[in-house]
Amino acid sequence: MLRALLTVLTLLCLPAAVIAQDLQSILQEHSAQIAKPSRKKIGPALEALAASGLQQAPEFLERWQNKELYQRTEDGLFFYAAKSDAGLDITDIDSAEITEGVDAATLKQIKPNGGVRKAIAQALVQFQLSSPDLQRRQDAVAALAGKLDPAQLGALEASIDGETDPALKIRKQKLVTYLAAKFGDTPEARIKAIDGLAGDISVETRAVLSQILTTKTVASKTEPDANVAVILPMPRDQAYAFLVETQGLPAPVSSDDIRKALEANVVGGKVGTVSTVSLNTDAARIQAYDLLVSEGKAPARVSEADISNALATWQIYDIYDEPNPEITTAAKAAQDEVNTRVNVSQSADLALDAVSLASIYFLAAIGLAITFGVMGVINMAHGEFIMMGAYTGYVVQQLIPNYTVSLIVALPLAFAVTFAAGVAMERLVIRWLYNRPLETLLATFGVSIALQQLAKNIFGTQARPLTSPAWLDGALVFNDVIQISYIRIAIFVLALLFLGLLLFILKRTRLGLETRAVTQNPRMAASMGINPERIKMLTFGLGSGIAGIAGVAIGLYAKVTSEMGSDYIVQSFMTVVVGGVGNIWGTLAGATMIGTLQKGIEWLNPSNTLAAQTYMILFIILFIQFRPKGIVALKGRAAGD
Repeated sequence: MLRALLTVLTLLCLPAAVIAQDLQSILQEHSAQIAKPSRKKIGPALEALAASGLQQAPEFLERWQNKELYQRTEDGLFFYAAKSDAGLDITDIDSAEITEGVDAATLKQIKPNGGVRKAIAQALVQFQLSSPDLQRRQDAVAALAGKLDPAQLGALEASIDGETDPALKIRKQKLVTYLAAKFGDTPEARIKAIDGLAGDISVETRAVLSQILTTKTVASKTEPDANVAVILPMPRDQAYAFLVETQGLPAPVSSDDIRKALEANVVGGKVGTVSTVSLNTDAARIQAYDLLVSEGKAPARVSEADISNALATWQIYDIYDEPNPEITTAAKAAQDEVNTRVNVSQSADLALDAVSLASIYFLAAIGLAITFGVMGVINMAHGEFIMMGAYTGYVVQQLIPNYTVSLIVALPLAFAVTFAAGVAMERLVIRWLYNRPLETLLATFGVSIALQQLAKNIFGTQARPLTSPAWLDGALVFNDVIQISYIRIAIFVLALLFLGLLLFILKRTRLGLETRAVTQNPRMAASMGINPERIKMLTFGLGSGIAGIAGVAIGLYAKVTSEMGSDYIVQSFMTVVVGGVGNIWGTLAGATMIGTLQKGIEWLNPSNTLAAQTYMILFIILFIQFRPKGIVALKGRAAGD
């Protein structure tokens, strides 16, 4: 008996929200505020719902916010309702039991206004931040990030300890830091949070620091009683125009204003007592205008002395919206450190872009370096071998839908196709034109046009897709500034692989030995039993085959058209010439130099890529004047040819 009495007394001492076992009981306690909600009166009801811990509470808030809540006029109970042909289908708030075909006249819809819906949304975020559903928690955090609300700081902090997802927990902690930096209770708390942002270069962090450091421009005769950011220097005319706009000082009278005033006051061929015939000089017009001023018919002119006196009297300041100078000092120091880190990251990102572009140019040019170095043939159709490789990859993808498998098949097949095309071109055209560079250039240029037209006839003029596998989608992100796509990483790795493969072929195989011999001294190589014609044929085929593989790689991120080779032929020749003809390390050095140079010029002149390419070509021409044999020159007798 005594134990039962103690239990009853304990329950009576508990808050009503804890005693209540269903949501309807809580709603009935705050029935008046819910039935006729207002922003000022709805607070206790929302607090009771938040304290209840009931699983139905978040759904209730969502449906109340969406105007799906109804109250039965007979007994005041609340239901969810949806219109149907028979009337209203109502749903019990606790049991979710549905009753169909209820007379709409027996129910009253609860329609919260915009202010109440905003309050409901704030309360709903508290539930969502601790929801067992990860997606709901992520949505709530995203909503908070979109609009930092100091009212949500407590709920956000309370949800961190129980957060099970590591990434979302870090995200919540970062948002708490943002809120504390902007809306902390004490200056010390805000400064501590601001100091914690100094090492973060994310866009959100930069935005928060910028918001803390927002300023407005004011003019004052004495130093304003505010947190002054800087005494703002302005050009003379701009400063006085600001004073005219903000302080109501008289505006300067322009020559057009004088002319219009004179024209408006011409009476009988005179402006006042001055004949219009005599108004043929600036001095005469000013004198006539001053007469109008004395008669009150025009505003007075502002002299240079008046402007000087005004600028000496008034000072223009930028003042922070944040009144506490300690906070703005901390924010400015954090912003300076962040900007320094951003600049370093931008340099690193630019270097990554340059390396990526250099790897593309290396792949595109390495085949040309081999053929040009061995045979001295200016092959203007090299870009079309790149195009042939890209179209080979496209055809393979049409036959093999699996993009990973199709890529594995396309790379060796593109090599085989373009190797055969290169051998055929060497046997049919090039072999008859050795040591005749002009005729070779014209012939290969004609082959280039023919191959382009053949591609148009087969594939049409529209760009064809060469889709990368799913594992190459996206980018490797280091931070908000530094990132590089996986496709470019793959091309970089492919370039390294080909660099190693070609070095192995040239240094460790008989073909490489014979190729180097023919490159350095073809007469001596022939006297040693090497067949220069065979070596030239195989070398030309090898260079063409590598161009085909480059076409597959380039086609993964660039458009595949019949003209795509034209986009790389100029850069390929520049890479070979700058690096040093016939040298793999020279080609690598040339590709690195040109890729870095192009990215650097584009960074300096981002709005005009054509101008950037022009500057790059001019620089290369100047470079060749001082080093005509390239960065890595050939050795042996061939170097003197």
